[in-house]
Amino acid sequence: MDVEAFRALLEPAGHRALAEAVEVLESGADLVAAASALRRRHPAGLASAALTQASLRRRAEVKFGADAAVMYFTPHGLEQATRAPVAAHRAKRAHRVFAGAGAAPGAGPGAGKVLDVCCGIGGDLLALARAGCAVDAVDLDPLTAEIARANAAALGLSARVLVRTADAASADPSAYDLMFADPARRGARGRTFDPMAYSPTWPAVLEMASRAAAACLKVAPGIPYELLPEGAQAEWVSYKGEVKEAAIWLGTGETERRATLLPSGATLTSRGAEAEPGPVGRYLYEPDGAAVRAHLVAEIAEMVGGRLIDPRIAYITGDRPVATEWAACYEVTDVLPFSLKRLRAALRERGTGSVTIKKRGSAVDVERLRRDLRLSGSGSAVVVLTRIGDRPFALLCRPVTSTDS
Repeated sequence: MDVEAFRALLEPAGHRALAEAVEVLESGADLVAAASALRRRHPAGLASAALTQASLRRRAEVKFGADAAVMYFTPHGLEQATRAPVAAHRAKRAHRVFAGAGAAPGAGPGAGKVLDVCCGIGGDLLALARAGCAVDAVDLDPLTAEIARANAAALGLSARVLVRTADAASADPSAYDLMFADPARRGARGRTFDPMAYSPTWPAVLEMASRAAAACLKVAPGIPYELLPEGAQAEWVSYKGEVKEAAIWLGTGETERRATLLPSGATLTSRGAEAEPGPVGRYLYEPDGAAVRAHLVAEIAEMVGGRLIDPRIAYITGDRPVATEWAACYEVTDVLPFSLKRLRAALRERGTGSVTIKKRGSAVDVERLRRDLRLSGSGSAVVVLTRIGDRPFALLCRPVTSTDS
């Protein structure tokens, strides 16, 4: 879809075509039947664009909730867009930056002036605008910039948002209270995990951030530690137990590692805790991935009164169950030196027919193991594959609920 085809969707005829596309898909029709139905009443190009947007809106509900029903997307833009609760969390943190530095002239109470240098379809600029910020946004792709502008209008935020098509390097971060950057992480060959292949590249993003009063840089959660700039705070964010991204905050005066859980908003920061290794106890704790990425496993071990099963593995063990949202807790029923034959025999002896397999520090192919176990019982179990010292182990476990602890 090009810019002209997208603009046609914003016209009255486009609104009608899009509404019909949504209705046809909600009726359960497949894409071929839906396309045929739309083309009987609308030009082929408009029908195709409407059907694409209707499909993307359905996919976008996971990230944007009810807002998805009036928003516009591209497939790549939706994939990279920040989930709305995560964007809202960042906007709330931005207020702390403004409160410390003073808001830009003309901004609302607690708000500030933000430059979004890689705005995409607008997930973050919408959250910032809703929080009262004045947002100037740029994107190199004309269609993506047009969609971001349309999304601001659809949600009644146009008065706080200015979107233009431009290279990020053309913007002046020094004129704003905060620079936000979400560099593109997709290339011709698909998603890239190498920050040097971001667009703009990581060095270019850091150079822009160095000219800003404060900056927030969204990156993939697996960013190498050696690429984190000195004096920054790195925050890993987990949403409903899944690590979504990392945010690098500069110019805020905070430098410690941080993990954040959403939707609760709980945060954990490094405080120099140390955890010693020890024997596997009755309970096993699996720390949330955001805390693992932030190297805060020792803080969780301290929280639950536990120890590490191995100094290089992010599993904690203890002798009593402690309820915490920072870790899932399992009761350990068996600790087995790993072998397929031994594990299969133990599970069959217990009548286990389904297993949840988790692993850290293990090279075992989980799906192949699942097939090779050939289980048929009615029970269920959690199998944790790990390493203790130089030996592979399998821990048979059952989940501990809050009522158990």
